[in-house]
Order: sequence, then structure tokens, then C-alpha cells
Amino acid sequence: MEQGRERETPGTRPGGARVTVHRLAGRLRRGLLAALVAAAVAVPLAGAARPQAPAPPPARLPPPAVAGLDATYAAHRANAAEAARTAAEHGYRDRAATERGLAARRLLYFDGRGAGLVTEVLGDLAHAGRVAVLVPGSDTGIDTYARFRATAVALHQRLTREAPAGVRTAVVAWLGYETPGTVSPSVATTGRAEGAAPELRALVRDVRAVAAPRARVSLLCHSYGSVVCARAAAGLDADDLVFLGSPGTGADTAADLRTRARVWAARGAADWVEHVPHLDAALFGTTVGFGTDPVSEEYGARVFAAGDGGHSDYFAPGSLSLANLTRIVLGHTQEVTR
Repeated sequence: MEQGRERETPGTRPGGARVTVHRLAGRLRRGLLAALVAAAVAVPLAGAARPQAPAPPPARLPPPAVAGLDATYAAHRANAAEAARTAAEHGYRDRAATERGLAARRLLYFDGRGAGLVTEVLGDLAHAGRVAVLVPGSDTGIDTYARFRATAVALHQRLTREAPAGVRTAVVAWLGYETPGTVSPSVATTGRAEGAAPELRALVRDVRAVAAPRARVSLLCHSYGSVVCARAAAGLDADDLVFLGSPGTGADTAADLRTRARVWAARGAADWVEHVPHLDAALFGTTVGFGTDPVSEEYGARVFAAGDGGHSDYFAPGSLSLANLTRIVLGHTQEVTR
């Protein structure tokens, strides 16, 4: 053997061990993803078989306009009140109580059928120069609406406190699609998001028609809601797209979204979504998973600090994430901490 040269044997080439480990890790991630989806498919969908509270169909109205905004609110409040009476008559007391509460609020849309759809406005939308649209993730419906609404209330309160003099703000809580269950096949595919995307684009057009001219509109998209926002992005008239606790968006990079909006992303230090495999794979005749991690450098979003919170803590009062979200919505982007 020549001096100064190491003898190579099969399987021990320099860097070979690293390559092998990398491949094994990739296979492990793909296997984990397949196992998760297979488990979701195997879980009995007992919830889907449960009887749903009966409800009247939604009010049929033209798109909202400034002149008729109060009438729009009133019509959907009346529909929510009727849905509450119907639910109570059939023994759905919790649903009835939630719908009675909704009947006292500013509703751009209400449909009490099935899991339910709600679009609620907090603030004076007709005069708002800064508007945040919240897009929820899995397991959100009328029966869990209080949890989603709490995030909207926390953001609205902070916006109200921190908005510059003369700047009005509004928050739109958009439960405008049938969200997937956390343990279900649909939560790992883009199917629900693709169906929701046209509705989200229409909602933003309605907001633009009602809000102050040249209002800044920011979409804050949580968890699976980030997949919805990504699917709608190319035709969405928004100034900011913000992905919070995202499992991925189905796009390899922010540029692939083909949007003029600023694209932001954040993940709390204790958010379990960090451990979701960030890849996509053909499985069971569909594409499973959502690809590149939005907080990764290769994705290309503006990554900002979200503090130590978990998956449900992005709007927690007093949190770093809520402070940064407020700055984004107000347009104070230079103050956002990275």
C-alpha cells in the first residue's frame, strides 16, 4: 500500500456514512408520513356519522357593500337566531347557546348546517384602513368557534390599543370552509384547501369592497389554514400572507405562490408541528404532505419571532407572536422582530 493514502473498502468511502444516514433519515420521514396517513385512514370516522344539528339554509344576499352592510349583518344575525331555535328544539343545547351568541354579533355570513360556517367582523370594517383576516386550521366549526373567536378578540384588542391616531382597524374571523379533522385523511392533503380557495378569494374581494379605500389587508393563516391561503394566493388581493404553525403550504418556495403579498412565517418554540415531516409523497392515489417548511431558509418567507409558545398560542395576549402580528397588520414591518 502506498504511503500517505488511506485504503478504501466497500461501504467506507469518505462521506459514505453521512450519505447513508441521510438516505435512511429520508426513508424514515417518508415512512412516518405514510404511517400517519394510514393511521388516519384506519381510524373509524365515528364523528362523521354523528347526527348533525338541523339548521335553516343561509340567507341569500348580494355581496356586501358599504351602504347595505348593516342589513347584511342583520340578515345573518336573524339566520343565526333561527338556527339557535331549531337546534334547541331538537335537543342540541350547546350548539343553540353558541348560535344565540352569534346572533348578537356582526356577521358577514352564517350557515348553521353541518359543522357550520361563520364570518364575523370585529371593529368598524366600513372605515378600517387596516384589516386582518384570520383563517383557521383543523377541527374548527361552530361547536369550537369560541376558541377561534378568542384569537380574533385578542388581536382586535391589541390593534385597537396600538393603532396610530386616526387609523381604524378591523378583524375578520373567517370560518368559511369545512375544516379537516386533526385525525383524518383530509388533514394531510390539499383537498379541503383547494375547495376553500375560491371562497377565500371572494371574501377578500368583499372586504376590499367594504373597507376604506387602499386599506391594508393581511391574512393570518394558522396551521392547515396556511394551506388554504397558499392555494388561494395567486388570485388573492392581499398585502400580507402570514403562515403560523404551518405544516407546509404545498409550494416549494414563497415565490411559487405567485402573489404580490409579503409572505411571512413563524413557528413557536414549543409547536409540535415542527416534528411533522416536511415533504410530499404520492400515496393512495393522491399527494400527501405539504413540502418545504415555510420557516426554512430555502422557502424564502420573512421569518419572524414567535416566542416559546405552542401550536395554539400565536394569539396569546402579551405574547411575542401577537406583538409581531400586530406590527405586520398595522404595516410597521420594520419593527417586526426576526
